[in-house]
Amino acid sequence: MERSVLEPCGVELVVADSTDPARLAALAADVDAIATCFAHVTAEVLDNAPRCRTVARFGVGVDNIDVARASELGIVVTNVPVYCVDEVADHTLMLMLALARRPMAFGVDTAAGNWNRNLLPAPIRLRDKVFGLIGLGAIGSALIPRIRALGMRPLTVRRPGYTCDVPAMDSAEELLRVADVVSLHLPLTEATHHFIGADELALMKPTALLLNTARGGLVDTAALTEALTHKRLDGAGLDVTEPEPLPRTHPLRRMGNVVLTPHYAFSSEGSMADLSRAAARNALDVLTGKLPASIVDPAVLTTLQLRTPELAR
Repeated sequence: MERSVLEPCGVELVVADSTDPARLAALAADVDAIATCFAHVTAEVLDNAPRCRTVARFGVGVDNIDVARASELGIVVTNVPVYCVDEVADHTLMLMLALARRPMAFGVDTAAGNWNRNLLPAPIRLRDKVFGLIGLGAIGSALIPRIRALGMRPLTVRRPGYTCDVPAMDSAEELLRVADVVSLHLPLTEATHHFIGADELALMKPTALLLNTARGGLVDTAALTEALTHKRLDGAGLDVTEPEPLPRTHPLRRMGNVVLTPHYAFSSEGSMADLSRAAARNALDVLTGKLPASIVDPAVLTTLQLRTPELAR
């Protein structure tokens, strides 16, 4: 997909053979653009790329890119904010349904030749339960009709100047106290790191479920493990973790009230094609002096160091 966008315009692709920062820094020495999904584009990489004009992220979050350093150097960082909205919304719903109905445990037991509907406690009735959305961007908003279709009641946190048709609490703490399901849809920043820690988990109902399809660092893994172990939380559905992946022997891998998936909520044959084309298009636009569809730090366009002066505002 990337080649179909870039090569007809004379752009040569160099595919990295490693995600080691030192190797990436070496490869970056002669490039005009960097495109990355999960590999970390550190200050070291950027400092070693004197010709680089843009870093294109294959995805939404940019916590693996030193955006501040890129802007200082006049490098435009782009992302693709809306390519996988339906996929992540569907995946979030799937994690909740898996926790509520427990098909995996029953499926394994039944496949082993058993027929035991009393293997686990009765599934959770979702109708009339409160679904708390922390973060109401594109994905959180896409969840609202899905939640309502199940007869659940969406709830979010009020933001100044933002209106929606979902009841809102004045703070996340208030939401945590009343929600039966808490779903995280925030970017990972210094302010949101460990947004859910021991104190926040203590506010939640012991019957509540926690869902995270955003970034692993939003949740303090040790605190979550402790809460689940001591039954202060009923379950967790995690597509992302900190660290990622979890060590093979980590307790969360063995808990029956945890559903783990390997950071693939964003993925489908359609979303990956959209992502590849959009990220490549962003890179090509900068290289040809056009404004890309999404700039992470628009202030870079006003800096004297901007390496693509045609974009200057």
